Amino acid sequence: MSLRPESASDLLIDGKLTPGSGGVFDVVDPATEEVIGQAADATAADMDAAIAAARTAFDTTDWSRDHALRARCLRQLRDALLAHGDELRALTIAEVGCPSFLTHGPQFEGPVTDLGYFADLAESYEWTRDLGTAKPMGLKNHRELRSEAVGVVGAITPWNFPHQINFAKIGPALAAGCTVVLKPAPDTPWCAALVGKVVAEETDFPPGVLNIVTSTDHQLGAQLSTDPRVDLISFTGSTATGKKVMAAASESLKKVFLELGGKSAFIVLDDADIGSACAMAAFNVVTHAGQGCAITTRLVVPRERLDEAITATRDAMAGLPAGDPTDGGTICGPVISARQRQRIESYIELATSEGGTIEIGGGRPADKPAGFFVEPTLISGLDNSARVAQEEIFGPVLVIIPHDGDDDAIRIANDSPYGLSGMVYGTDEERINKVVNGVRTGTMGVNGGIWYSADVPFGGFKQSGIGREMGVAGFEEYLETKAVARPA
Repeated sequence: MSLRPESASDLLIDGKLTPGSGGVFDVVDPATEEVIGQAADATAADMDAAIAAARTAFDTTDWSRDHALRARCLRQLRDALLAHGDELRALTIAEVGCPSFLTHGPQFEGPVTDLGYFADLAESYEWTRDLGTAKPMGLKNHRELRSEAVGVVGAITPWNFPHQINFAKIGPALAAGCTVVLKPAPDTPWCAALVGKVVAEETDFPPGVLNIVTSTDHQLGAQLSTDPRVDLISFTGSTATGKKVMAAASESLKKVFLELGGKSAFIVLDDADIGSACAMAAFNVVTHAGQGCAITTRLVVPRERLDEAITATRDAMAGLPAGDPTDGGTICGPVISARQRQRIESYIELATSEGGTIEIGGGRPADKPAGFFVEPTLISGLDNSARVAQEEIFGPVLVIIPHDGDDDAIRIANDSPYGLSGMVYGTDEERINKVVNGVRTGTMGVNGGIWYSADVPFGGFKQSGIGREMGVAGFEEYLETKAVARPA
């Protein structure tokens, strides 16, 4: 089987590849602005059919109880996708605009390989736990706890790291015994649709267990959220949209997992190597054009070393220009769309109007007449109350903010509605641990440490979300607990 663009123009509903009732819509290459193919455009009727299929598969088959089958299917999917790696890598770069080097990590290979982790969990998880005997109300009883699949999962995913986020939902949900309806972002439908083709043609997944519905209609996400046949909504996206999803899901009191926005701080202590810290901060924020919720977009440096930090960061950014994502040396590719580029540019204009200084970047690359490119941009001269320091921009834009000591750095990091990630650079372990303990965030790196892994739970504090994705904690988001007692 070959995976070509024309292979990605179907939905997966009840085990069958089927056209969308709404026809097709164009897929655009962000690096060229050219239409490179079409994807199926589903309607509310298609989504209704997908939900019905998932409900039937959960209620009438042994999928939720057959741990071995689930593990086998997930490993089949992993192996088949990796076998198509060259094709999927090229299609991902073209559709997402991600730099090619990332497809060897979180933009393809990493999350596909991680399906094996969740397959292992399906087999090794302690599904029943013995609580022993007790005498409630004076009667001796033996008790046990059973973990069971939640049911039908509606997964709504964004465009920035589509494979990683799709599989971070599909993997644990299916391993836990749930059935799934995946609604990917319309900007990156192929990354999901091609998975549907592989599932239908190269795996033993029973019909209806996994359904994939691509569409330009954002209301289909709301349809998933309100439909009483759906037991859990797993959503990744903006905080504003997450609030709407949560409100819609409340109508049927379904469970929600929300992985939302971030405005994470990169804290540099006064005993750190400023050059290496600022180089890392620059690299982080330009990677994939800053399109990542956990990227550190506030660089918080000692006030007395502010000028040195600005120079070091500016020099590092100058060596990381926006470039062709098919080039193996490119770190900063295009942003996903003209609309997203306009949003980023409006924030840069806002920073200038509020008194900020553009130290480097701030515009479109002169050598890129086509494509949705934004120059890596460093903004100084603003404090943490500025909108560009408080709001998620989702572009290659870094705001540098001075601090007056460790306590002040912690205060600045926490002065945010978000709490998703962070980084601290320093040499004194006691001071580093004080920062790690003081910053209220779901993940934290030390001196460039990378926490991302299949077995590490990812999620945030405050308005960065509810629940955790990945790891055992992420797997357990898709489980319910049942207590069973019998006379002893």
